[in-house]
Amino acid sequence: MTAKKTNVSAGQKEHGVQLGKAFVQKLLTWNKKKNDRQMPWKGEKDPYRIWLSEIILQQTRVEQGLKYYENFIKAFPDVHALANAPEERVFKFWEGLGYYSRCRNLVASAKFISSELGGLFPTTFEDILKLKGVGNYTASAIASFAYNLPYAVLDGNVFRVLSRIYAIQTPIDSTEGKLQFSELAQSILPKKRAGEYNQAIMDFGAVVCKPVPECKTCFFRNQCKAFLSGKQDLFPIKEKTIKVKERWLNYFVIRYRDHVLIRQRITKDIWQQLFEFVLIETDKHFSQKQLLDLFYSQYPFSSSGIGAFHTTQQKLSHQLISFSIQEITVHERRAVEGYLWINLKDLPNYPFPKTLLEFVTTLLR
Repeated sequence: MTAKKTNVSAGQKEHGVQLGKAFVQKLLTWNKKKNDRQMPWKGEKDPYRIWLSEIILQQTRVEQGLKYYENFIKAFPDVHALANAPEERVFKFWEGLGYYSRCRNLVASAKFISSELGGLFPTTFEDILKLKGVGNYTASAIASFAYNLPYAVLDGNVFRVLSRIYAIQTPIDSTEGKLQFSELAQSILPKKRAGEYNQAIMDFGAVVCKPVPECKTCFFRNQCKAFLSGKQDLFPIKEKTIKVKERWLNYFVIRYRDHVLIRQRITKDIWQQLFEFVLIETDKHFSQKQLLDLFYSQYPFSSSGIGAFHTTQQKLSHQLISFSIQEITVHERRAVEGYLWINLKDLPNYPFPKTLLEFVTTLLR
């Protein structure tokens, strides 16, 4: 299906308004009587907890984020606790969630709220939006859930629901589409029940109007334009394809007795502020022998043993990472610029990227 523009008549606009009102009314009834989706932050009014849950759930599945949220609340029960915690400890709790810029922004905003605002979370949409790492969606969610302010949320679930109900052919990832959906979402928002409605439509998109929709259980199927035309699987429409960059990260676990070499990633790249083993990045695939030759040309250690060689891949949103991990035992504890010798028993104190974390676990067995 290709995107196209249409001129909306007054009659069509009025029909759209009526369709929206009917959907909102039925959605709120469904939410009250049939929505049994349980999450620890539902109904929460503490803006700190809502903010924490929303940051964790950015680009993270609810099932994965639940445990992280619970652990964060236990470790950092309020914004002062989060702001005053050592950053490495916060990153350790974030370890495995990915998209680590979210954690950096979380820490920065916590410090700002704690020191500059006396621990009082912002109470207006505009001030919430000023927090690092907070965009329109997150600000709308916090404002509506914590304070019932009239701001419509627009996440993937809401895009999907609205695009199907109205059979909107404008791509959701286009400038025109983002504006159109934003105006539509705001126009049908029941302003006095903003928080309740926002949670309900996201739940509806998560359990009924899913990517593969459960139309048989949908209360609105007889009015949904996409369902009535038999095209519900074609919505929402996107115009862009993500260009994936391929990278080859070759790690060397250099062991001297019960110590290994690690360093913190400090450049503006993936996994900034996390830790890693000795790294050589290449622009293509290298064999194990080629990698060993490359390693010894850059790090002239005297080795006493070549251990296991592991390979794996990890897909990020815009990158496909091919990993190789080579264990090498050396004779001496030589200083290497940028790296630290760490006792194996202390490795759990350092946050690692998910793929390396799995390997760290094997080292500690």
